[in-house]
Amino acid sequence: MERNVTLDFVRGVAILGILLLNISAFGLPKAAYLNPAWYGDITRSDAWTWALLDLFAQVKFLTLFALLFGAGLQLLLKRGKRWIQCRLTLLVLLGFIHGLFFWDGDILLAYGLVGLICWRMIRDAHDVKNMFNTGVVLYVIGIGVLLLLGMMSGGATNRSWIPDAANLQYEQYWKLKGGVEAVSNRADMLGDNLLALGAQYGWQLAGMMLMGAALMRSGWLKGAFSLTHYRRTGIVLVLTGVAINLPAIVAQWMLHWDYRWCAFLLQAPRELSAPFQTIGYASLIYGFWPQIARTRLAGAVACVGRMALSNYLLQTLICTTLFYRLDLFMKFDRLQLLAFVVPVWMANLVFSVIWLRYFRQGPVEWVWRQLTARASGTSLTNTSR
Repeated sequence: MERNVTLDFVRGVAILGILLLNISAFGLPKAAYLNPAWYGDITRSDAWTWALLDLFAQVKFLTLFALLFGAGLQLLLKRGKRWIQCRLTLLVLLGFIHGLFFWDGDILLAYGLVGLICWRMIRDAHDVKNMFNTGVVLYVIGIGVLLLLGMMSGGATNRSWIPDAANLQYEQYWKLKGGVEAVSNRADMLGDNLLALGAQYGWQLAGMMLMGAALMRSGWLKGAFSLTHYRRTGIVLVLTGVAINLPAIVAQWMLHWDYRWCAFLLQAPRELSAPFQTIGYASLIYGFWPQIARTRLAGAVACVGRMALSNYLLQTLICTTLFYRLDLFMKFDRLQLLAFVVPVWMANLVFSVIWLRYFRQGPVEWVWRQLTARASGTSLTNTSR
């Protein structure tokens, strides 16, 4: 089966874009991921960096990856029930290992667990429009739960929002020390993440997967529509997303990132804007693909997309080494941390291009496929791509 290079490029953009936000999660305390004033104060550069990333990147690239994950589930249906279940179960296991022993920001476990539920919904959906609409409903339910949690939250500031000096010192200690102490803390975070997945985030993740599957089944993610359609759709959706998110960013700034409003209620506009901007970004790539495809960078980014899992884990390996093993944790602010993004991107690009000159798949993808075939009892010759 011939690969869709445009789809690989979009997936590569998603993996590279995720690092724009993850770099803060690697280099700063957990509280800094959503709260730019996590230390009780804020510099102007930190505030503007947070605002721009919030407007154009925060949640957007994770949402794009979820959309593409759902599209992938649609493509996998022909492999059969046993193959899909084994593949996703192995992803859950990999995510558990990644989140417990390497980094507390893992997304693979969540994608695998929700995927185990969603693939059946995708398989049993006979109407593309209904599947897309069901995805929208699930996503909106997730936002509704977020608002409900905000209304139920107390007025007092949570320590996870503005940690005290002792909490910051302890987080720095276990992240740099590693070992049993780090595994114990990551296990606690893993439990919290699973609770959040079941209560709130899982609804949104499932919704995006269904929307992605619907867009794939309709041919939209295969590039079946006109360039004019993709360009117009992309511009409208991105502007709509920005219009929804921008007032919430201004409000958070004016409220000085107050816990009750900014940890819950004002997260909702960002979450609502994400599908618009996500699908808009993908639409613009498809609409301007003839121009994009002429650049040398396009092929390299597509290679990153073909090796998305390997590159996601490579980012973890590089960043945990830099910030935890080389003691760079909490040494840079939000703007300075962005300087680390380009070298890591370069590592992703160079690694992917060189590897795919000699092999058809990324190293982790190859192992994943081999184990899936063994677990499902399926011949690899019948599942080659």
